[in-house]
Amino acid sequence: MADVENKKFAKNKQSHVLSRNAVGSKECHDDKSKAGLKGVHVPAWVYVLLFVVFDVVMAMLLQKGVSQNNTRVKLSSPVTGVWDMVSKMWVSGNFIFLLNLLLLGLVYLAVLMMFNRFWIATPVMIIVTMIIALVEHFKVSVRYETILPSDLSFVSNGDAGSLMSFIPTGSGTLIAGVLIAALAVVVIFAVLNHFDVRHGKVFAARNSAGNRIIAGLRIVLVLLPLLLLTGFSYQVGQINTLTKSFANAMGYVPSMWDSVYDAQRNGPLVSFLGQAHPKVMDQPDDYNEATMNAIAKRYHAEAAAINKTRTKKINDSSVVFVLSESYSDPSRVPGLTLNQDPMPNIRDIKRHTTSGYMLSSGYGGGTANLEYMSLTGMSMANFDPSLTSPYQQLIPNEKWTPTVNQLWGSKEYSQAFHPYEPSMYLRANNYKKFGFSHFYSLQPPEMIAHRQKIDSSPYVSDESAYQSVYESMKKNPSNEFVQLATMQNHMPYHNWYKNNDFRARSTNSAQPLDGDETKSINTYAKGVNITDKATAKFLSQIDSLDKPVTVVFYGDHLPGIYKTASADQSNSLALHTTDYFIWSNKASGRQGYQSPDAEHTSPNFFMAQVAQQDDAKVTAFLAFLTKLHSKVSAIEPPVVNQIQGWSRIPEGQPIYLDPQGNPMAESDFDKETKQLINDYKLIQYDVTAGKGYLKDAGFME
Repeated sequence: MADVENKKFAKNKQSHVLSRNAVGSKECHDDKSKAGLKGVHVPAWVYVLLFVVFDVVMAMLLQKGVSQNNTRVKLSSPVTGVWDMVSKMWVSGNFIFLLNLLLLGLVYLAVLMMFNRFWIATPVMIIVTMIIALVEHFKVSVRYETILPSDLSFVSNGDAGSLMSFIPTGSGTLIAGVLIAALAVVVIFAVLNHFDVRHGKVFAARNSAGNRIIAGLRIVLVLLPLLLLTGFSYQVGQINTLTKSFANAMGYVPSMWDSVYDAQRNGPLVSFLGQAHPKVMDQPDDYNEATMNAIAKRYHAEAAAINKTRTKKINDSSVVFVLSESYSDPSRVPGLTLNQDPMPNIRDIKRHTTSGYMLSSGYGGGTANLEYMSLTGMSMANFDPSLTSPYQQLIPNEKWTPTVNQLWGSKEYSQAFHPYEPSMYLRANNYKKFGFSHFYSLQPPEMIAHRQKIDSSPYVSDESAYQSVYESMKKNPSNEFVQLATMQNHMPYHNWYKNNDFRARSTNSAQPLDGDETKSINTYAKGVNITDKATAKFLSQIDSLDKPVTVVFYGDHLPGIYKTASADQSNSLALHTTDYFIWSNKASGRQGYQSPDAEHTSPNFFMAQVAQQDDAKVTAFLAFLTKLHSKVSAIEPPVVNQIQGWSRIPEGQPIYLDPQGNPMAESDFDKETKQLINDYKLIQYDVTAGKGYLKDAGFME
């Protein structure tokens, strides 16, 4: 009986064990099935691969924001499509896209380490990138201008109105599309996060010691990329740095005259960082309040001495600055001759008024730098070589920007004209800072009155630009300052004019001009001739006004079409010398006046020369410039024969010319000239990068 019971117990126990094992086996199978449905172990290499893929996607999104079809006239044809930028790697060996990937990857890595969750950090990055690309698209559409470092002030100052101004009307569909896309990104990554067993966690530890190590590593991997990005932005614009050399080797070519062109050519991230931290100037060793007060006192006394013999105030007359785009005498180019004189009228005007040759810092480009010098009296020669474009890199962040038009007092007496895009060189914003009440261009809200073009030329004629200025001045009985930057003779030069009978040829039969160079010069010479006639007509109209007017006319630089002449570095000075004159109408009582020692100049001296032309009293600053010009006729930074003129020679002294146009060496300066040059650096540093001691001293008033 006992045996029977024991066998029964054993059988039941065995059955229970089997049943339990079966249940356990079933539960285990169910867990595995659930695991198979809910979780996937994502290998680390997949995260790395996806990091690279999403980095590429985001870089292309940013490029898309600035690469759009635009109906506006372009100065040139930069990379405009996303794939065009990518294809440059194997088409021309340009790896600027990889540089953008690397820099964007640093941002991505920092954000990833902050969250430590791949499926959270990535959608955050993608959505932010989408928003930035959308803002870029809007800003380019509305202002033909990309996001700039100065725009960050909108965010820091809470200026929502300025941000909203970037949004064009009728953008609701596009905004809705981006919002839907952002929502889709969130949903997709939420699903991916759900099925990832690790939930995208990059670093994980099972004890407190491990957590501390990982926390420290994450902090390092957040700070290190940010430090690298900061270092890049500070050094990419500096001459002779490894960062600059690396960026150039990758294909970086700064093109800051046009922020859209620059972003399309170099990528929006590289373009943005390249403008973020230029070095303005080295602080002079003797810069302090006492030194600047002594300078103010010295040149206030100089102004008092000059003003004893002057009878007028500077604003007793109207003054017009005419920056004539790319204007110069082609017959003065070494090794070149023309079949006829392209500028007989201006040549005659120059013979009967203050005139000569202006030393330019540009060749083929750099217009705004010459404009900056003429309007401020500052010199590019004093700036650090990394500051290549004050209009983009300096003025947007300046708190004090004294300009010559401010001598006319209220801003209602200052107006500007430019028959092209108002965003070029950030003119629209900079002119407001300068104190111009009106800026007439090809875009609203203030359209220039006359916009006629000649034959097939894409640019507004000089005659139209002059007519717009003349009609405006005729309506205004008050004296005023007028700034005009023309566009007619801007590059390129493609057989625009009908019945062009100008013919250029080389003076050296052994080195003839090639076909393209000849065509460009012929077209350019015809444009110069058209400007010559229009300028003579404009001066005749100004002469009829019953108010005193003085006109400063100057070419900003030579066109970059002289391939044969520019191949010879000995021609560098000749290719950086343009024509200028300062002319006064009959009502001024100064018509026919010719200033002494005016054969050579640079644009920073123009306003001091105007004061002399008009017999007008000067400020302490103009007294300083008058004194300096009597010792040094022209000053420009070291230049090279390179299209657009953005490369600056890091070593060597600036170019100084004596009254005969001969280069001067700093080592040969007398004591007074050396002090003037040193004072100039102190003055410019105080205004642009220093504490503004001269403002309180009334130096510019």
